[in-house]
Amino acid sequence: MYSFLFLAAISSIICLLLTPLCRDVFLRAGLLDHPDQVRKTHARPIPRIGGIPIAIAYVGSFGLLLLSPFHSGSILEDYLPMVWKVLPAVGIIFATGLIDDLIGLKSWQKLLGQVAAGLCAYWGGVQVTGIGGHLTHTWLSFPLTLAWLVVCANAFNLIDGIDGLATGLGLFATLTTLSAALLQGNWALAMATAPLAGALLGFLRYNFNPASIFLGDSGSLLVGFLLGCFGVLWSQKSTTLLAMTAPIMALAIPILDVCLSIARRFLRQQPIFGADRGHIHHRLLDQGLSPRKVALLLYGVGGLAALFSVAQSLAKTHLSLVVLALFMGAIGIFVGRLGYVEFGVAGRVLLGGSVRRLVGARIHLQNLETSLATATTPNDCWLAIRDACFHLGFHHVRIRLLGETYDAQFRPGLRGDCWTMRIPLSEGNYVNCAREVEGAAETTGIASFAHLIGATMRAKLPSLRPSVSIDPQIAALIDQVEAKSRTAVSALS
Repeated sequence: MYSFLFLAAISSIICLLLTPLCRDVFLRAGLLDHPDQVRKTHARPIPRIGGIPIAIAYVGSFGLLLLSPFHSGSILEDYLPMVWKVLPAVGIIFATGLIDDLIGLKSWQKLLGQVAAGLCAYWGGVQVTGIGGHLTHTWLSFPLTLAWLVVCANAFNLIDGIDGLATGLGLFATLTTLSAALLQGNWALAMATAPLAGALLGFLRYNFNPASIFLGDSGSLLVGFLLGCFGVLWSQKSTTLLAMTAPIMALAIPILDVCLSIARRFLRQQPIFGADRGHIHHRLLDQGLSPRKVALLLYGVGGLAALFSVAQSLAKTHLSLVVLALFMGAIGIFVGRLGYVEFGVAGRVLLGGSVRRLVGARIHLQNLETSLATATTPNDCWLAIRDACFHLGFHHVRIRLLGETYDAQFRPGLRGDCWTMRIPLSEGNYVNCAREVEGAAETTGIASFAHLIGATMRAKLPSLRPSVSIDPQIAALIDQVEAKSRTAVSALS
């Protein structure tokens, strides 16, 4: 236990001393993060190379432990072979973030660096070996591990938008992992997490609002990647059925934010890797909270998630399911309070029958397109258009093609309060569709129907030939219309 305290204390002291030195050096060099008053709202340019003091403090604490008389130094030596295997992965992710901080990288370049780091970590022994109590095959373990590490790295990178937020949440997640490791007797994992907790605590002194230094990508990617690796090692020693859920809970806020970002951008048809102001902390800021209050609030949520995580890690199978259900319920309430419009609309679409109506409209439009493609006469076109209008909810349709007029009313006693859509095809040729205003709010497929009729019929008109025979029902309707017209003319005369 003393060795863990030694690692955490030494790492924290190194970070406390080194962070202001790094900050001042980069201030003089002019390598700063400038505010843009859109997503970056800090008052003045601030250095964003927090990964440098954190990385030095983390590695330096292990070096001092090896020189110390503590017994755990021998334990560290036992795990040195694995440390050397994973070290290249940590170096790659740190270098990727640092290059982005100094000269900037494109999204695909950063992703490439994250994937390369994930590959190195997998080959070094950081592997998701089981899901739901079952061992995973190599072909499944590889993509799961890679996806998990990339998501964790990006999660902390995305959540780093408020002074002290990513650092504080990383500290909560690290302390949670450390607590679980000590309770499980996983001394190697405890030794790996203790110095990161100390480094983050020391760095938070300068990173909390108002911050004088930012984590930057070098810090956020490094912290997220390390916690992702720790989560995998945690799950390998877990005896519960749902082994990976405890690490996911420990990283709940960052992972939730990245998942919400992907879902929001997908629903809005925006670039998945684009930047916006829709992150969790932005939503809370828009609700009137100050940056300091946002950070403290999310610290509280992170602390609650940490309690769920430890309980999940220690609970038996049936209790773990109860903990998971309570956690999911709490997450649902939290997301609901954020007021995302996208998910409310998506929920109404899925639960309100809009998807089924959309699929039905697409089917009828596809049938219409197929029927019009084979039509050779105005009567053939009429039969196809009449059927589509009926299924799309129109109450009346009238068309005129090559001097032939067709008319159908699907609901008797059509009132005058209706709207009409006219699709001109050429001089004297048209399609008119009418629909009652009352109860006509659902217009799924109407625009696609109008575009399909206009484009298809204009191209098809020159190839149509007069109808040899007309649908008997239509002929009867035409006779009725003509008879009414003759009666009206006689009455006027």
